[in-house]
Amino acid sequence: MNTRVYIHEYIDIILQGRPKYFEHMTKGFADHLGSDRPLKCFAVWGTLGSTARWPECINLWELKDWAEAAKHFSIEVSHPSMQDPKLKVWWDEAQKYRSGGYDRMMHAAPYSPTIAQMVANRNIVGSQVFYHERISVTPGQAKSYLSMLEQEWLPVANALGLHLVAALRTAMRNDSECIVIWALRTWDDWGRLEEALEHDPRVAVWRRRTQGVALDWISHLMVSAPLSPTNTGKPI
Repeated sequence: MNTRVYIHEYIDIILQGRPKYFEHMTKGFADHLGSDRPLKCFAVWGTLGSTARWPECINLWELKDWAEAAKHFSIEVSHPSMQDPKLKVWWDEAQKYRSGGYDRMMHAAPYSPTIAQMVANRNIVGSQVFYHERISVTPGQAKSYLSMLEQEWLPVANALGLHLVAALRTAMRNDSECIVIWALRTWDDWGRLEEALEHDPRVAVWRRRTQGVALDWISHLMVSAPLSPTNTGKPI
């Protein structure tokens, strides 16, 4: 059962800085952030601009529990600058490629894969496209929505070529938002999925089932950074 805590980040990239940001995040993590932090890099993705904001990256980080999250943040803000001095070189390099971002602390659904489970899953690692869903939920119902997803949608989703990467609900708010990420092995699989989302009766059943719980959902496509664990199958 996954009881871990996650940090989900939208990163605003400067102009053509995404390839360099990819390299900076994945190659620099072990040397800088990974040295004394309990934080693990789950994935680094780039958003496909035709489906959402661009240029943009999305990072997902894994922590063992809230105690580790507290340790991570206490290290982060122990200096008056609210930045760990040991990471100055890392921060200075990162600012060349990004202008800001938006982060969320997140709870994992019990069935959501951990990093160790994800990198061992051949249906996920090396997938050409990742499907990112942000679901607005009736306040207080995010946990219920994720339970419904496991029981009623996950078998259908698998049949449609979707492989679960993460099922998360946003912490520090009124239990009203979920983020669910799926892997699709090929671009052809994505094309077939979009057809099914419009015409498959099983999808219509799921939409009716979640009426009044899922108030809105926004999806976009992502591609793994070259050295992201979702691409290499190797934890950073």
